[in-house]
Amino acid sequence: MLNKINRFTAVEYLKVFFPSVRREIVALSEQNNFPGVIQVMIDNMKIDTQKSNVQKINISIKRMYWIYKNGNSYIRYIIENLFIRSFASLRKSLKPQQWRFLYQEIPKDFRMVYSEQTKKDQDLKF
Repeated sequence: MLNKINRFTAVEYLKVFFPSVRREIVALSEQNNFPGVIQVMIDNMKIDTQKSNVQKINISIKRMYWIYKNGNSYIRYIIENLFIRSFASLRKSLKPQQWRFLYQEIPKDFRMVYSEQTKKDQDLKF
């Protein structure tokens, strides 16, 4: 059985998957700040949102899903609590038809986590 991806291996993949933010990824990884690395990915998607580049966001989500699917428990925890949580902001920033397209493209595991988070957030409001 293959070993699960840890934060060091994840950073190496992210540097390849996201060359436009490689410098930021390297700087944060040198500080052992994996949550900061994930925040860079989120900020990168927000820039794509402002440009209405839904296809690029879709690719970013699929790449992050690959890391999530192959990641250890720490990787999965950080991605669930930072990256997937950012979907609420994405949804607000995109036009409804863009969000519908993107949502149907989001991997099922990510959609399930997002739905659970949204439900818990709703429950907390009441």
